[in-house]
Amino acid sequence: MLCQLCQKREATIEFTEIINDEVIQLHLCEQCAHEKGIEMEQHFSIADLLAGMGDLTEGAQTKEAAAKCPACGMTWYDFGKIGRLGCGECYKAFSQNLLPLLKRIHGSTRHTGKAKAGTADATTKKSELQELRQKLQRAIEAEEFEEAAKIRDKIRQIEKK
Repeated sequence: MLCQLCQKREATIEFTEIINDEVIQLHLCEQCAHEKGIEMEQHFSIADLLAGMGDLTEGAQTKEAAAKCPACGMTWYDFGKIGRLGCGECYKAFSQNLLPLLKRIHGSTRHTGKAKAGTADATTKKSELQELRQKLQRAIEAEEFEEAAKIRDKIRQIEKK
């Protein structure tokens, strides 16, 4: 896409401005953006984003933070500087520090993925069935057999659909 101002160079910056509930979008080249006074940080990294979420090197002297990943040797301090883990084993090695960070970033520590258009009903049914099965198990353990029978019937009804 060409710059909307000069119509000569490739637009690399999307500038969005909202004034009185009206959205204005401009696609600009770096030179025109600079001339309009739009300052952009040139080098953005995931480390910068994560650093904004909290001090990743905080507590780097603690036993957990000082420990190294057994597979690649990365430390929590290294992760704070680089912004990415060294290998898949790092997730296990740093789980105590990663879980609170992931919760702050994503709102959850468990990945649920995205539903493909038109599959939201199937996903909803799966989670409802899973929840009902857990309730059924708890009812059985509590010897609430009448309640368990009702839950079992709900599960069968959903499965038939």
